Amino acid sequence: MRREFKLPDVGEGLTEAEIVRWHVKAGDTVKVNQIVVEIETAKSIVELPIPWDGAVADLLADVGQTVDVGAPIIAVDTSEPSEPSDRVQAAAEDMVPNPPEESAVEPGAHGSPAPKEERQAVLVGYGVKTGATKRRPRKRETARIPATPVANPSRVEVDGHPATAPTSGVSVLAKPPVRKLAKDLGVDLGGITGTGPQGSITREDIHAAAEAKEPVAAAVAAPERVEEERIPIKGVRKMTAQAMVASAFTAPHVTEFLQLDMTNTMETVQRLRAFPDFAEVKVSPLLLVAKAVLTAVKRHPMINSSWDEAAQEIVVKHHVNLGIAAATPRGLVVPNIKGAHALSLPDLAKQLAQLTETARAGRTQPAEMAGGTFTITNVGVFGVDAGTPILNPGEAAILAVGQIRDMPWVVDGELAVRKVTTLALSFDHRIVDGELGSMFLRDVGAMLEDPLRVLAWS
Repeated sequence: MRREFKLPDVGEGLTEAEIVRWHVKAGDTVKVNQIVVEIETAKSIVELPIPWDGAVADLLADVGQTVDVGAPIIAVDTSEPSEPSDRVQAAAEDMVPNPPEESAVEPGAHGSPAPKEERQAVLVGYGVKTGATKRRPRKRETARIPATPVANPSRVEVDGHPATAPTSGVSVLAKPPVRKLAKDLGVDLGGITGTGPQGSITREDIHAAAEAKEPVAAAVAAPERVEEERIPIKGVRKMTAQAMVASAFTAPHVTEFLQLDMTNTMETVQRLRAFPDFAEVKVSPLLLVAKAVLTAVKRHPMINSSWDEAAQEIVVKHHVNLGIAAATPRGLVVPNIKGAHALSLPDLAKQLAQLTETARAGRTQPAEMAGGTFTITNVGVFGVDAGTPILNPGEAAILAVGQIRDMPWVVDGELAVRKVTTLALSFDHRIVDGELGSMFLRDVGAMLEDPLRVLAWS
């Protein structure tokens, strides 16, 4: 039995995904739950398992192709399924919407089925919308066009595409690809004597005629200068753009800056690296920044909240899912450490390392990016001193950390060279006023100037 596996909605409420990599090819044998394909959604790379045993009959989507949820992507020849396999198949097929009905006809276009208006998944939290389900066009078979007298047209239709025809009233025998080549090179088929079977015109005849026209040949041979490049907006980049626009034009942003001496924090980082508890993890200044943020959130809970427009309420979170903005080849992602407020410093270091490694490999899953309550973005790794970060949607604040560099600093009334950085805190002014934002930023800075304050305030 041949079965088609349809692209599922992988629990994100999204409507399409791009085929990134196939792990199988036609003829391969597959087992239940074997990973067969990697797809890129608007949030992450996801691996999809096949729900049946069998042999791959055909791959129905190419690498790089964007496929709608519910469209078949792979066909598998299976034997008669046992009861457990039936349940697996049913569970898999329940994940995708039913295909649109073929009976509806669009008014004014007789003989062509109209797209059905149905519910389509959209971004989580924004409900559903109705829209036309798009279907991939069927490939048309190329028919041989016999030679027919042409009265006097300058263009004819060959296999659905315009091709150059002779301007005279003589018969011309040429295949559709040859006609297209003649059109591309500006060659009139009526002025060519064919050298092919039964006097048909060949590609060589077209090239010979084109070479006889030096101006045309020069124009064809001249390489075109590429003035611009167009990159499709899709996947993670598309999702990030939508989220940033929504955030920027929904929450009134305010940004405050604080320059501080990080010398003691840098010395503490070096000392922690020598501890056995941190032997297998990377200890960086970001670890102590994260700990300072978690401690400051405990002192100022309102900074860790969200605005519920529908209920007209401010939701204060008594847990911290700490988001860390990570730049990846596919765009910006913000995975978060669940329950970061309850982690010890070594455990927090391990979670940061794992989060970063997964994000850079493009393996961050949607669940790992959902439910964030506060975000840190480290622009210092790019050699930038400061910036005005945009809030992650649903959060009240985000902290940007600039590069740490040697700068002149006054210490005990004397000028010295110290490790200095700049913190930038953006916050939603509907929730966080200037006093709260300033106190939070001041406390984070105080703990980074003197890491012992973390112990005192924890």
